[in-house]
Amino acid sequence: MSPRHKYLIRKSFALLEEQGSVPALVFYRRLFEIDPSLRPLFKNDIEALAEKLIEMLGSLISQLERTAVLEAELQLMGQRHATYGVLPQHYDTVGRALIHMLAETLHGEFTPEVREAWTSLYLIIAETMQLGANQVLTVGREGSDHVRRERPA
Repeated sequence: MSPRHKYLIRKSFALLEEQGSVPALVFYRRLFEIDPSLRPLFKNDIEALAEKLIEMLGSLISQLERTAVLEAELQLMGQRHATYGVLPQHYDTVGRALIHMLAETLHGEFTPEVREAWTSLYLIIAETMQLGANQVLTVGREGSDHVRRERPA
């Protein structure tokens, strides 16, 4: 990710933070419009989830210069999300909801260049989280195969 992209992400995220949980609520509204079947994956109060989403984005953005730390955190997040039932196809839906949220809440500040920066960031997030999720799925498959082999016939 280029230094310019990082700058644009930080600058636009500061504008999001000024709006409190509104951007995250816009995100969840759009997410559930795109795919209503995702709603049951979110057990907690949507207001609390909205706050967590903004906090999580802020945390990730603060690590943009620390690639190894960011990658490790994203892989752990991917592992957790896999245990919640998040599937590979959900990442595209989340990306679409994120871009929609940015466009709706940043208004004129959501330029093509800002869109490109966020799209680039989200692709990194999704790819790295899926690597973590795959670790959980691989361990789960190996564990279940192992259990089957140990059971008496």
